[in-house]
Amino acid sequence: MSHELIYLLLIFALLVIPRALQRFSLPAPLTCLLFGIIAMLWLGERSHDAVIGLLATLGISSLFLFAGLEVDLAALRRGLWPLLAHLVIRSATLFGVGWLAWRYAGLPWQAAGLLALALLTPSTGFIMDSLSRLGLSEDERFWVTSKAIAGELLALAALFVVLQAGDPWHMAMSSSALLAMMVGLPLLFIALGRWVAPHAPGSEFSLLVMVGMVAAYITYVLGVYYLVGAFIAGLVARLLHQRMPLLASHENLHALRLFASFFVPFYFFNAGTKVPSEALSFEALGLGVVITMVVLPLRIAVVWLQRRVMFGESFRSSLRVSLALAPTLIFTLVLAAIMRERFQIPAVLFGALLLYAALTTLLPSLVFRTPFDVDPVEQEPAGEGEGAPVAATEVIAPVPVRD
Repeated sequence: MSHELIYLLLIFALLVIPRALQRFSLPAPLTCLLFGIIAMLWLGERSHDAVIGLLATLGISSLFLFAGLEVDLAALRRGLWPLLAHLVIRSATLFGVGWLAWRYAGLPWQAAGLLALALLTPSTGFIMDSLSRLGLSEDERFWVTSKAIAGELLALAALFVVLQAGDPWHMAMSSSALLAMMVGLPLLFIALGRWVAPHAPGSEFSLLVMVGMVAAYITYVLGVYYLVGAFIAGLVARLLHQRMPLLASHENLHALRLFASFFVPFYFFNAGTKVPSEALSFEALGLGVVITMVVLPLRIAVVWLQRRVMFGESFRSSLRVSLALAPTLIFTLVLAAIMRERFQIPAVLFGALLLYAALTTLLPSLVFRTPFDVDPVEQEPAGEGEGAPVAATEVIAPVPVRD
């Protein structure tokens, strides 16, 4: 069978079959991940394909580029004090889980920190792009969105520090390079908008994606993976909206949604092919169940308690917000792969993290009876069009902060 036909069949399998299975409340990313695991078991090392790896990189980078574009600082400022309290509690839980992993699991402190991030960080892009189908109220959607974005910003900052802290000199150099990139990206966007876009109408999307991929590669070279640079590029483009409105326009956001929706399934498939066969054991299954039974109720309870104490919300409303923040699939997959590659964590722990990620992703689908989906192409809110808000967070009506 020719390579062209194999790739065509794989594209069909990843883009069509997972969608068909969503009717059974099985999220499409989990199906793609399962296909990758099956390919690994069937083909072994031959399942590791450079073309699939490139498509996977485009998928994860475009997804976090889109996540950066979704950040609405004005919305975050509306809930500043509750979000700061949320981040303080999140930081404390990250430190506590990391310390426990370092003290009792025998992990190096960097691996323990990454494990805490993998267990406690919601996958923002995964969550936000399914909010419109969960039946949440506007107030609930506002807080789910705000808490997810704030948590992701904290997690990306912590990821950078944890990965670089082992070598102070390298951390100083990487921090300088990251600051230079954050200063240079706005200048690059402005230069392209002034000297390229006027002579190439409709090129703003291509320029946005190109800059996002360059930023993703820079942070990968710095040792902090693609997603950090892609997210920063999207955030910078979002902040330049007033000066360059076409860069983060509704049309560009929609185009990026379509772009990501095609490539993201390859990321999950590729992640499945990288799962070691030793991770698919009953020991890993048992450890994954234990981790889920301990960590997931704790995460839900912490957010639920915050909502009850700070806002006096009803039991049901607080629980809905907590459950909507449960999925960790993307962050868990990325960080589990980093821990496996850099710190050689046991295959049993790797497999347990995969099961934990899958169960946290399935939970909201079963509770809300609608499948969560990482695909950014979702049914857009009514009224969204030419004059619609730029980011999904702006679709949510302003909600007064209640002390």
